[in-house]
Amino acid sequence: MDKVLIANRGEIALRILRACKELGIKTVAVHSTADRNLKHVLLADESICIGNASATESYLNIPRIIAAAEVTNSIAIHPGYGFLAENADFADAVEKSGFIFIGPKADTINLMGDKVSAINAMKKAGVPCVPGSDGPLTDDEERNKAIAKRIGYPIIVKAAGGGGGRGMRVVRSEAELIKSIETTQAEAGAAFGNSVVYMEKFLENPRHVEIQVLADGQGNAIHLGERDCSMQRRHQKVVEEAPAPGISEQMRNKIGDRCRKACIEIGYRGAGTFEFLYENGEFYFIEMNTRIQVEHPVSEMITGVDLVKEQLRIAAGQPLSIDQSQIQIRGHAIECRINAEDPDSFIPSPGKIEMFHPPGGLGVRWDSHIYAGYSVPPYYDSMIGKLITYGESRDEAIARMRHALDELVVDGIKTNIPLQQRIMADENFYAGGTNIHYLEKKLGLS
Repeated sequence: MDKVLIANRGEIALRILRACKELGIKTVAVHSTADRNLKHVLLADESICIGNASATESYLNIPRIIAAAEVTNSIAIHPGYGFLAENADFADAVEKSGFIFIGPKADTINLMGDKVSAINAMKKAGVPCVPGSDGPLTDDEERNKAIAKRIGYPIIVKAAGGGGGRGMRVVRSEAELIKSIETTQAEAGAAFGNSVVYMEKFLENPRHVEIQVLADGQGNAIHLGERDCSMQRRHQKVVEEAPAPGISEQMRNKIGDRCRKACIEIGYRGAGTFEFLYENGEFYFIEMNTRIQVEHPVSEMITGVDLVKEQLRIAAGQPLSIDQSQIQIRGHAIECRINAEDPDSFIPSPGKIEMFHPPGGLGVRWDSHIYAGYSVPPYYDSMIGKLITYGESRDEAIARMRHALDELVVDGIKTNIPLQQRIMADENFYAGGTNIHYLEKKLGLS
């Protein structure tokens, strides 16, 4: 595999480019008209414009991406995260066009992309799941009431094709149930083209803990420990860390081994993440992300494994370069997402970066595509970088993050750096183990 087309933008595109360069692989950067001056576009061996600023005309346009791969004689396509990364039709089109898709097979993406089929597959593989309806809800109102009663209120109605916090509704009594199901079905059909919904027990104060996995599709799979992603706003992660506070090595190995075996059972290929709600010492599977994650650097920092390089090797048909016995969790890592947005109102703040200074020092990593003079466009996600710190202990990682946030300068636009500084100074975050509702309560949003 000597040439990879990077079907994404921003920091993840630059991250993929760096991994390719280290492996001696040539790169092709596709970009919209708004992204001509992105750092990875300027550094790639070749670049090609695939459309206007709108994502639907560029980064979500499957025919144009495949055409770009054809005219540049690319061998493989890396989707990064977001955009088409978990689009089974894209994976299928890539493979049918004669290219390698750097990720799972289309059938696997479909299996894990539908929440109902994913939960059924995980139950079969022995992965613990939230008590629920064990399948789609029907129009039988009495049956739905009986299911809810068996599970016990409060319950949550979820869209099978949902994600990112959309397509879900909490129900606290039988009087609300039928109306909530009907409303969620209608919203799911409009938003995802799939009106199927299911029901689960609603956990009141869970943490969000996820397991990073790698599998080569040849019968080999490993896990790289867990991450805590509980610091969230409107279901969007703000801070991530690894390992998760309060998770013992015994618990990690138990849940990690089940995830690893599940990967082998479903024939998984590539990097992936099993997401769980964690409450009262129990893990409950909620979904699997069949791609590289935004927060993958914290897992890399505590294991020393380059996840993107492993993705590339697996896609080239090579078996995993490491086995589970070689994975050792050392130290602690924290990641703060840096967004171009008002730190109080969260309104996006696109515009030109007048001055930029990245932080440095031992144990500090800055993953970003921005530079002084770069103009943040208004068309895409507001994340402009990821600040990661590593320490021998969690206390040291937090101390380094505090200093790194103080050093980071991004002038000309508003950013959420002040919010991240508040979080790092928060005594409950410092203590560890805050739940997924904590940040919104702290900000007065719930």
